[in-house]
Amino acid sequence: MNAPKRSASFLATMKAVLWSFFGIRKKSDYEKDAQQLNPVYVIIAGVIGAVVFILVLLSIVRMVVAK
Repeated sequence: MNAPKRSASFLATMKAVLWSFFGIRKKSDYEKDAQQLNPVYVIIAGVIGAVVFILVLLSIVRMVVAK
């Protein structure tokens, strides 16, 4: 059993994860990502994306409440 080669960089993985946050992705791009993305990078990118999203929301709430 040979595992498929995961050749996508962390930056490419981050880009794919950010697009997935919006839910807009072509099926062909999704299939390409599924073959190339490193699962460890996907998990790390997802955690980073979630933390950034939460920090942005907290910043917006603080600005609104401060006014």
